[in-house]
Amino acid sequence: MSTDKASVLQVSRKQRLPTDPREIIKDPMVLEFLGLSDQSAYHESQLETALINHLEAFMLELGNGFSFVARQKRVILEDEAFFIDMVFYNRLLRAHVIVEIKTRKLTHGDLGQLQMYVNYYDRVEKLADEQPTRGILLCTEKNDRLVKFALPDTNQTILASKYEMIFPSEARLLAEIAKVETRLAQEQQHPFD
Repeated sequence: MSTDKASVLQVSRKQRLPTDPREIIKDPMVLEFLGLSDQSAYHESQLETALINHLEAFMLELGNGFSFVARQKRVILEDEAFFIDMVFYNRLLRAHVIVEIKTRKLTHGDLGQLQMYVNYYDRVEKLADEQPTRGILLCTEKNDRLVKFALPDTNQTILASKYEMIFPSEARLLAEIAKVETRLAQEQQHPFD
């Protein structure tokens, strides 16, 4: 469904390295392999544990080139402790990738939290020859307009990706494709709305 199919195909065929994380990170992600029911009655820690227990399958669902670095990475800022859900390294992007998990609809506060973690990694953990840290916010629902306006126009580091616990039906997939096509057509007509 990429708007730049030729570029994505070049990356998948290993004819060039990706420059944009959207070229290798899936949205939406289907987490059916976890065996969790399709409901919001679980906690973020339960989802995180299931992802860690199925790490290989999760990294394949994330995209190409991922290596696991840490779970619940502790970050101390003055006298406050924060815990990053998961940290990966992507050898194709040559960058750390922070994954934050939400078992609910995404909020602008979630994006701010993830931006803080990305900033920390860029300023403290990143080596001079590495690319900027990327952040992925996994959520059950997202509002693309909220993401667009919560992040700067120049954003190249933060992605919000919806996850689903079961693979959608054919009818639902077709409805989603139609919805995306309609949204893209509207954005081309009214780019500043």
